[in-house]
Formats: sequence, C-alpha cells, structure tokens
Amino acid sequence: MIICRVIGHVWATKKEESLEGLKLMVVREEGRPASEPNNLVAADVVGAGIGEQVLVVSGSTARKALGRDDVPADMAIVGIIDSLTIDPDAK
Repeated sequence: MIICRVIGHVWATKKEESLEGLKLMVVREEGRPASEPNNLVAADVVGAGIGEQVLVVSGSTARKALGRDDVPADMAIVGIIDSLTIDPDAK
C-alpha cells in the first residue's frame, strides 16, 4: 500500500466502457515535493475527498478491490487515513 493525498478528481465523458460509474481521483504520494510531481489516477472505492490522506493499492490488488477483473485500472483508493503516527526516531 502507498500513502497518498487526494489532490483532484478526473472528469472524463469519454472513457473505456468498463470505467463507467467509477469515481477517478488524482493522488500524489505523500512526501513527494510538489516540484517533483508524480500525479497518479486511482479509482476510489471508499468515497475519499480532495485533501484527504488515503491508502492506495496497485496492480491486481486494485482490480480485486474494485471487485472486477475486466477494469483497465491499476490503482485504487482503499482507505481514508484518520490518523497516522510515525516514530520520529525511525530511520
């Protein structure tokens, strides 16, 4: 899993048929500076909103989270983080 922040949403009126009904969000991996953008698109299965910190999975795990193998998506938001604690002494 990857910790990301939702930074936007995707509005696509024309897309692959199996993507119909999916909420697509733009996420950025936490810790990446805005000057080095690595914006990713993830299908949202938990109802995340812009600004929220989320858990993202990729590959076949993402398709499993979507409950469909026919979807051409390789990233899915599977959790909204309420709290995160990192040991300040961790290296």
